[in-house]
Amino acid sequence: MNFDELFGHFGQHTVDGLSKGAIYALIALGYTLVYGVLRLINFAHSEVFVVGTFAVLGAWTAFGMQDNPGAGQAILFLLIGLVAAAVASGGTALALERIAYRPLRKRNAPPLVFLITAIGLSLVLVEILGLLLPRLVGGVFPTLFGRERQIVGMPTLIEQKPLIAIGDTAITNVQAIVFFSALLMMAMLDWFINRTRYGRGVRAVAQNPETAALMGVNQDRVIMLIFVLGGVMAGAAALLWSVRFGFTQSSLGFVLGLKAFTAAVLGGIGNLRGALLGGLFLGLVEVYAATLYTSAWEDVVAFVVLIVVLMFRPTGLLGESLGRARA
Repeated sequence: MNFDELFGHFGQHTVDGLSKGAIYALIALGYTLVYGVLRLINFAHSEVFVVGTFAVLGAWTAFGMQDNPGAGQAILFLLIGLVAAAVASGGTALALERIAYRPLRKRNAPPLVFLITAIGLSLVLVEILGLLLPRLVGGVFPTLFGRERQIVGMPTLIEQKPLIAIGDTAITNVQAIVFFSALLMMAMLDWFINRTRYGRGVRAVAQNPETAALMGVNQDRVIMLIFVLGGVMAGAAALLWSVRFGFTQSSLGFVLGLKAFTAAVLGGIGNLRGALLGGLFLGLVEVYAATLYTSAWEDVVAFVVLIVVLMFRPTGLLGESLGRARA
């Protein structure tokens, strides 16, 4: 184990882990919102994120973005990418709820049916992105869908440059954008859920659906809202992923989705602030593990940590449900 490398550059590894974990946290919010209200693990949420990455690439391609544009153009392309990803991911999440989950709820299907449906939807979306779309529109949009199931590179929006140096720790402009943008998005969602009338409706349905219905809360609208909100957060994560890592793939969501779900469970599934804590914690664990051993071990260590935490605290690090979130 390379302890010298870990502790010799501990600050740098911490910065890397926090910026990586911020993306996990944004994706984890979708799992947390849906579980907090419906007690449903929406495994198709990882593909909602992947749809957002393709939407970012499509928007940038449509507007003719080239590598390393100027500062003004970079801000414009960030906004374009955010809108495209939020609309695509939010729309996909809403479509999943209306087409698949709502009919099951109307029929009072058991939880196992919802779980199997979520897994099936995830596989369907992977095949659509990886196999169907390249065959249908690959000739028209070769940049997006020219190759089946292959990694698709993206143009570089922001060239990584040191922004702040504290001793041996350098924080790049991309790391700062990813971390603080994710914090801003999560703070806005937390404010919306805890301080607005619609947020009170979400918390009421999460706490007691029957009583909320008697008080005039439209449960279907609340459920639509949480799917859209989760999709928008996944779209924001897709934009940040595109800025930092610069590639996408139809199967990208499989491992990322598992890690985001792990982050949600670590923090306390159904807890918005727990998703943030779990995502940041998981990002740090992965980077530290990759430094101590090799990058091949980071996935193993992440899930081992999940098991250990749940052995001693089954409700996660915070453990407070969405329905009991304090106003």
